Amino acid sequence: MVRQAETGHGRPMRAADYTTAGDGVFKHLREEIDGIMARDPAARSRLEVALCYPGLHAIILHRIARRARDAGWHTTARLVSQIARSLTGIEIHPGATIGRRFFIDHGMGVVIGETAEIGDDVMLYHGVTLGGTSLDPGKRHPTLEDGVIVGAGAKILGAITIGRSARIGANAVVVADVPADTAVVGIPARPVLPPDRVETRKFMPYGTPCGEIPDPVARALSGLLDQVTALQGRVDELEADRPPAAIPRPKPTPFEAVTSRATGQATGYATGMHEAQGETR
Repeated sequence: MVRQAETGHGRPMRAADYTTAGDGVFKHLREEIDGIMARDPAARSRLEVALCYPGLHAIILHRIARRARDAGWHTTARLVSQIARSLTGIEIHPGATIGRRFFIDHGMGVVIGETAEIGDDVMLYHGVTLGGTSLDPGKRHPTLEDGVIVGAGAKILGAITIGRSARIGANAVVVADVPADTAVVGIPARPVLPPDRVETRKFMPYGTPCGEIPDPVARALSGLLDQVTALQGRVDELEADRPPAAIPRPKPTPFEAVTSRATGQATGYATGMHEAQGETR
């Protein structure tokens, strides 16, 4: 969950502006870099992360934009966010609330809306959208609690809550709350790993279970097929226990009746002709 900390002046500090409070914008830069290195095996050094990771650049510029917005410089804040978008391909509204050690891997195409709230140690992949579904000026974007991983291309829409350590699969579309420690995939997103499965508490690349994934739709169809098979077996048992009955002759169709009558008349006519010829001889 998005928590509040205390600044050096004793006032509550939002998770979104902790890097711009007190000693300056780069106060917690090392913490951000260490968080990235812990979750990306491709990162070789802190210098490489600082120079080459657009997700880090985007979050630093977002901290500056948020600080400007809180100071009432709304146009300046939007200008900084647009510069960040141009440089990194990541669009974060200055109003978004973002916690510590936030990591956007690859980054291109990520969109985070104004009232989105993101907790600590959250990880997003490229193409993720935290979007709103309402024209209300109030809360209209998602809340991501601590430790959430969102896979590439996933869309989380509306003022919903993604529970602590939940996993959102790649290309999923989430429009309802997701419980903590649950993995969801699909359109619309459905749970595939329940909270009691330990896999959701581990790191899950792209937020997607990479082993054998139980498809909820396939599981429902399999259940229906099992029921049909059981019913068919029961019908076969009842049919075997019942004594055989005389099979009634089907009622002839009008066409068959006419054909049969015409055939009988032709046969009678031919028989009469043969008898007449015999008498003549």
